[in-house]
Amino acid sequence: MGRMQFSWGSRGMRRTRAICVAMLLCVYCRTSVAQSSTKTSRQAKPSAAVSWKFAVSGDSRNCGDVVMPAIAAGAKKNGAAFYWHLGDLRKISDIDEDILHQPKYVSKPLSKPAYEDMAWNDFVENQAIPFGNMPFYLGIGNHETVPPKTRDQFILQFADWLDRPDLRAQRLKDDPRDFRVKTYYHWIENGIDFINMDNSVSDQFEDEQVMWLEKVLQADSSNPGIHTVVAGMHEALPESISKDHSMNESHGGAESGARVYADLLKTQNEEHKRVYVLASHSHYYMDGIFNTEYWRAHGGVLPGWIIGTAGAQRYALPKDYSGAKAAETKVYGYLLATAKNSGEINFQFVRFSEQDIPPEITQRYTPEFVHWCFAENSAF
Repeated sequence: MGRMQFSWGSRGMRRTRAICVAMLLCVYCRTSVAQSSTKTSRQAKPSAAVSWKFAVSGDSRNCGDVVMPAIAAGAKKNGAAFYWHLGDLRKISDIDEDILHQPKYVSKPLSKPAYEDMAWNDFVENQAIPFGNMPFYLGIGNHETVPPKTRDQFILQFADWLDRPDLRAQRLKDDPRDFRVKTYYHWIENGIDFINMDNSVSDQFEDEQVMWLEKVLQADSSNPGIHTVVAGMHEALPESISKDHSMNESHGGAESGARVYADLLKTQNEEHKRVYVLASHSHYYMDGIFNTEYWRAHGGVLPGWIIGTAGAQRYALPKDYSGAKAAETKVYGYLLATAKNSGEINFQFVRFSEQDIPPEITQRYTPEFVHWCFAENSAF
């Protein structure tokens, strides 16, 4: 038998082609309608039911290369929209133990100058990159200004984080002439103004930063679309339960910090915005850090947390922390925040065990060193 030839040019095949195209268009239309219906259905849900999450912690020196990948994995698993680091990336004053235990440096230890040159690159590679595409907001801590490091060097090294497109857009919206990348900034997300401040040296906050904050808070107060303010910084504001390791350690810090506290308290009490204050610096977890006799007698108590649990050498809790709602040390973890459409934010401490460290990290550093981080990385 001869080979049967088909041609789209024949009348029968043209008819067949038309039918096929019509069927495909019909399927496409049904799919598009279904997708549109689903999208409309999602948009039609009451806005009050909407909530979203973000993650916060600070102080990732010492064992941060072990702990931060676990924080990244946990933040992703829990659906965090972004991660916020409150400063102290690497120790700088001495070589971090996790770097000393990287395989390439076990047999050939780093010199101090070589460590100083690579420390911040190590943070990027081993602590920031594990977050992948998750937005990563970066604060500055006092160890970022330990010589030979400076604030200006920090800005140059981490310009990609400090000048993120959303931060740049907000800075220029606030002031079209403000092209300077700074270590303090803010961004607005779902009706919440997130304010990252810089108290990395003892005389902070400087006047320029305080005036900037007050301008931001004034704009928030007159904006009905802003219902919540979350202020984050490295050292806790003065007169907290963690007073001995906070902005109280210098006159300039105590004075400027008290002014910032008063500004935030006014935003809460007079402007009726929800206000939450986050800090690290002290290497433990604490909820309710401003429930002190001082603030109860001087205007009122702001909701406040310390979350210095991202890998740094753990510190003892203060002698008296009876005013705190919760307090833990010798722990690693992060704050998982759930923001509701009303503006209320619930904060939950997510703690880790050795088993939560990703297997590839344990394999790289050895189970013995990971155990050391959990069992021995403490200052008491």
